[in-house]
Amino acid sequence: MIPMIEALRKVIKRLHYPIEVMLLCVRWYAAYPLSLRHIEVMMAERGVFVDHATVHRWSITILPVTFSGTP
Repeated sequence: MIPMIEALRKVIKRLHYPIEVMLLCVRWYAAYPLSLRHIEVMMAERGVFVDHATVHRWSITILPVTFSGTP
């Protein structure tokens, strides 16, 4: 678990949004049948303006790190 957290920190360190926002968007995208545009609208309703392409880049970057340690 610790190596995954360290790897995730290295990936997230270069990104500009708060970690809570990034992980929430990626979690919604991975866990529920939502499109990237749905996530964009849901975040805008909460006052966080993020583009669907940004959520896609976060997913490409963060998901491999989070699932690399699973057996």
